[in-house]
Formats: sequence, structure tokens, C-alpha cells
Amino acid sequence: MPDVDGFDEFYRGSRQRLLGFVYVLTGDLTEAQDAVQEAYIRAWQRWPSVSGYDDPEAWVRVVASRLAVSRWRSLRSRARAYLRHGAVESVPPPGTDTVDVVAALRRLPEEQRIAIALYYLVGLPVAEVARETAAPVGTVKARLSRGRAALAGLLAVAELEEAPDA
Repeated sequence: MPDVDGFDEFYRGSRQRLLGFVYVLTGDLTEAQDAVQEAYIRAWQRWPSVSGYDDPEAWVRVVASRLAVSRWRSLRSRARAYLRHGAVESVPPPGTDTVDVVAALRRLPEEQRIAIALYYLVGLPVAEVARETAAPVGTVKARLSRGRAALAGLLAVAELEEAPDA
């Protein structure tokens, strides 16, 4: 079992110095806090070994600085990719048909909704749907059949409600 008191004393005695160091390194207090927190977590997980080092604070400082640099490199790589490929195209909002289908699906019983989603959206065969839902194949087929019929009725009603008055 790790030496809790020893780690607590080490943490209290070194946290401000370490945070100040990583803050100067990154220029971002939030990034520094994240890196220091992760470094202390790793030190705690290895405390029996780390506590035996000549300078445990140096070990945590190296880990925190490497974490901070790694995050910086990741952000830099993302920025370069953004410049190279441009902004991600915005995703258009769902059409009214999609909204109607989702609303109709929400009105189905959960078992039918799950069976329809697994079969039509995920593309699983009936046998796989049965395995995932722990239901017999015949039950899955019945749920699909009843779900399709219920959806057809719900969508027909939605279409009538949206039709302009003539």
C-alpha cells in the first residue's frame, strides 16, 4: 500500500512550485493545471518507486513538462491540419423527413425501436439483432414487422398534419 502521508506531504510541499514551472512553460494556467494534475496522478500510482528517488519532485516535473509539451504538439498538429485542409464543412440541419422519422421512432415501444435501429440503421442481420437483444429470431421479426407498420401509420399521420390546407 502506498505511503499516503508521505505522498500528501510531498504534494503539499511541491505543488505550487511545480504548477508555477509548468505555467511558465505553457503560458496557460488551465493547461498547466491539467499537466500537473496528471503528473501527480502518475506519481501516486508509482509512489513506492518514485518516493525512493533522490528527487521525486524532479521526476514529477519531468513528467508534467513532457505532458505539457505533448499537448502543445498535439494542438500544433491540429492547427497545421486545419490550415492544410481548411475548416470542417458545417453539417446541414436535419430535414423535416428526418425529424418526422425520429419523432415517430420515439413513439414506438423500446423493443421495436431497438430492433429497427439495429436492423435498418446499423445494418445487422436478424440473427445478430436477436443475439444482441437476447430475443428469439421470431420475436425480432415480429418486432420489425410491428414496428414498420406502426411507423408507417405514424408517418402518414405526420404527413397529413403537415399538408397545407387545400
